[in-house]
Amino acid sequence: MNTNYTTALVTGASRGIGEAIVRAFRERDMTVHAAALADDALDAIARDTGAMAHGIDLRDTAAIAALVTGMDVDVLVNNAGILPELQPFTVSTPATIDALIDVNLRAALHVTNLVLPGMIARDRGHIFFMGSIAGRHPTPNTATYGATKAALHAFAEGLRCDLLGSAIRVTVLMPGRVQTRLYDGIFGGNDKATEALYDDFDAIQPCDIAAVITSALDLPPRVDLTTIEVLPTKQIFGGSTISRNTQ
Repeated sequence: MNTNYTTALVTGASRGIGEAIVRAFRERDMTVHAAALADDALDAIARDTGAMAHGIDLRDTAAIAALVTGMDVDVLVNNAGILPELQPFTVSTPATIDALIDVNLRAALHVTNLVLPGMIARDRGHIFFMGSIAGRHPTPNTATYGATKAALHAFAEGLRCDLLGSAIRVTVLMPGRVQTRLYDGIFGGNDKATEALYDDFDAIQPCDIAAVITSALDLPPRVDLTTIEVLPTKQIFGGSTISRNTQ
């Protein structure tokens, strides 16, 4: 790695894309801080990989500040995100709206705000935001979720303006359908979510997203992949329609 990145902080690190990123970074002998709600999955990843587990509710800004104090982060992956419902905005509850904004958007801004001063002082770093194609191409029943992802993209664009002249890179990933546990609660469990969304479909795997991130890290320091839209080959570009596999 010609960018001299040695330490990473990954949020939403206990499963899915976050877990895959932690594993990919550890394979590169990076020091990895894995942050997520405390549970057995987070502990297992720490045991398996040697990453440092941090059980934390990212809605708690004081806890975030305590976490990053004294932590020199070269690579920040703002991956934590939720999608608690699939229904029209008109029937969304205030609690659901607040949770989506707090986890998907506000937490990423707070973590970035706390990590950036060290990156600026060292003039070295790469910040990733886990967006979604839903942030650019609205779909039914995900209005608030899409809004949080669009806001992440807008924030990243503004952040690049503020960092003009520095060596800090900023990348937004905008995946299409990725086979994660994001929809388990909506469909009533992983088996039902898999049947509805992934059986007979060539969905992107979390390790594929991790590979995209490590590829971006390995580019020469003069190159910043600012926005990366990653779709399954059989998913319509910029849309939610995806074709089934045929025998």
